[in-house]
Amino acid sequence: MLDWLSVVRVADTDAVRWALGAFDGAGVPVGVRRAQQWVARLAGVGLLERARPVFRDRSIVWATHLAVGKTAPNIFRQTTRHEVAVAAVSARYLVRGYSWRRDRKPAGLRDHQADGIAIRGNQIELIEVELTPKTLNRYKLICENHAGRLSDGSVSRVAYFCTPDASRCVAREADKFIFRTERPRLVTLDVFDAHGKWAGDENAPWGDAVVPPAVAAELEGWDRLEASPR
Repeated sequence: MLDWLSVVRVADTDAVRWALGAFDGAGVPVGVRRAQQWVARLAGVGLLERARPVFRDRSIVWATHLAVGKTAPNIFRQTTRHEVAVAAVSARYLVRGYSWRRDRKPAGLRDHQADGIAIRGNQIELIEVELTPKTLNRYKLICENHAGRLSDGSVSRVAYFCTPDASRCVAREADKFIFRTERPRLVTLDVFDAHGKWAGDENAPWGDAVVPPAVAAELEGWDRLEASPR
């Protein structure tokens, strides 16, 4: 759990429930009380910090320097809501038997780093969380990066976890910039509300309505990723 928190940096109680269920092998999220007890126990020995920012209706937690050797995140940054949402996605992938890693660092100004990588066997999913639409001129470069990685077989699928407004924007721009042979393997999923709280179908990424991940061709270069072991 602490290794996972070292990667995602911050998580709310809901994500902790899912991640605990994954690492316990239960395959389902643990109860809220169990998650709260785990947080309280680790906070009591200095391995976790917790707070309840005004933009959240529940507490968020992060691993301390004592636990993972990293400085505490600035929870008042504008990106914190996004990071908490990424942790929510990550925890749900863990329950499904995936491992979670950071994407490789951009190779240059025209490269793009996704929010995470979910890996299960030869299935390698590029994960993006989009709570607000980006400016339109940014999507061309991002979509070109996604298309390249889909076409060369280095990723199986690109999955966007979005608010409804952001989902429509991503889908529209993907239609413009991703070739029709790769386009079905970029999926947009309406799972977050405007506050970044999971409000959609828990099985959305794996439902019959979306294209399942293919098998990636190779794992070349993945040793550069920061792994969260299962």
